[in-house]
Amino acid sequence: MIGGGVIPPEGRPHQEILEELSSLREGDAKWKDGRVFSLVYHAGDAFSDFLKKAHNTYFSENALNPMAFPSLRRMERDVVRMTVNMLHGGPDVVGTMTSGGTESILLAVKTHRDRARAKRGRRLRRPNMVLPRTAHVAFDKAAHYFDVEPRFAPVGDGYRADVDAMRRLVDRDTVMMVASAPQYPHGVVDPVDRLAEIARAKEIPLHVDACIGGFVLPWVERLGHPVPRWDFRVDGVSSISADVHKYGYGSKGASVVLYRSMELLRHQFFVATDWPGGIYASPTMPGTRSGGAIAAAWAAMQAMGEAGYLDHTRRALEAVRIVRAGIEGQEAIELLGDPHATILAWGARDPRTSVYAIADRIEARGWSLDRQQRPPSVHLTLTSNHLPVAETFVEHLTEACREVAADPDLAASGQAPMYGLMAKIPLRGMVKSSVLDVMESLHGASDEPPDLSRLPEGAGLVDRLVHRFGAPAVEVLGRVEAWRDSVFGRRRG
Repeated sequence: MIGGGVIPPEGRPHQEILEELSSLREGDAKWKDGRVFSLVYHAGDAFSDFLKKAHNTYFSENALNPMAFPSLRRMERDVVRMTVNMLHGGPDVVGTMTSGGTESILLAVKTHRDRARAKRGRRLRRPNMVLPRTAHVAFDKAAHYFDVEPRFAPVGDGYRADVDAMRRLVDRDTVMMVASAPQYPHGVVDPVDRLAEIARAKEIPLHVDACIGGFVLPWVERLGHPVPRWDFRVDGVSSISADVHKYGYGSKGASVVLYRSMELLRHQFFVATDWPGGIYASPTMPGTRSGGAIAAAWAAMQAMGEAGYLDHTRRALEAVRIVRAGIEGQEAIELLGDPHATILAWGARDPRTSVYAIADRIEARGWSLDRQQRPPSVHLTLTSNHLPVAETFVEHLTEACREVAADPDLAASGQAPMYGLMAKIPLRGMVKSSVLDVMESLHGASDEPPDLSRLPEGAGLVDRLVHRFGAPAVEVLGRVEAWRDSVFGRRRG
């Protein structure tokens, strides 16, 4: 690799750079082969080539100033309107495009906080939002950025939001409630209709996070599968976030945040009138807004059409059927919850079984999986791209379950011990500090990647904690775990 963080004194040949870019990708996840269950939503090579052309048509344009580029304003309005109609919104529903689901969620929290400030004035002391523990972590980020206290309610049976628990958390300083359609960890839709009843009674906005489900649940329902009502058909739903770059199959950097009326959306806008550079107005968080992402989102929805979305959803659901049957056919693991769309999560039937060890053995066969905690589980987001490899995945899942059952020592090798201990440590500050170390390594001046394997195999997080905090911290951890086990007990075979 040429460069090493220094701008070359002379520009390099274009072809040489393009070849290096291709070589740099060799170690990346093989998402085109359907071996990755998150991050990328692939509708085929031909469709991707089409999106690149659409994106490049507006490669340089900037939607910061819609007066300079009225074509971008028109396309953004079209994307918003198409999404509104798909989600059964009326003529008064409005919104904007954003750079992704996180920005859509950040804007929704900021908007509802600012609206509460405007309406309540000094009566609003310490803004809070009430949400289920399974709500997307972007709400934690929004709480951190905008000083809104997050009040997390536990989930009930089937990992759906506990309505009564959320009701009890609402008070005079609550600026919004949150539901998911579906929630990311287990793929189930929260009871939006019952939460909306609380929101209406308390006159509190209810935001539905449909970042991952907004462009697939409508088609799941159209195909005849049962989906709880969650969109603007539910009286009390004030705003919705939905990502075009997920199941809308747009290019990365395209989401939509919608509000039931302009009275809400106006609190999202930022306006500064005293800047020497002139009057500045921005509808979303960034200044510069990629014209390419807007054009590609518009092009994707136009090219896909209802028939295309239905076809991709039909194939994704067939992949779900195959993989779900494979999970339910295993003795060691079980499906978590009753998913409504295209997300599956599985955990262990017996706590002595390490789902992380099973994940390690599957990844050894060339797959990329996401590990979760509380409870320990493995997450799969399935798309139409997974249908050709779904049966192969089930075969490898079955083989991995058998290997771990035959050799329990596998739970002490690979990544399993690190994830296992991370998931059960009660002192979360230790985990946060350890992760911050990794973040510093990733974003520091050194070119070297963080070394997560330099410790003896199987040592995992404990040795890292000893290295960072010294033995007393680990002794405290052991005492806390012993106390927890003595008070609450631990399931034993």
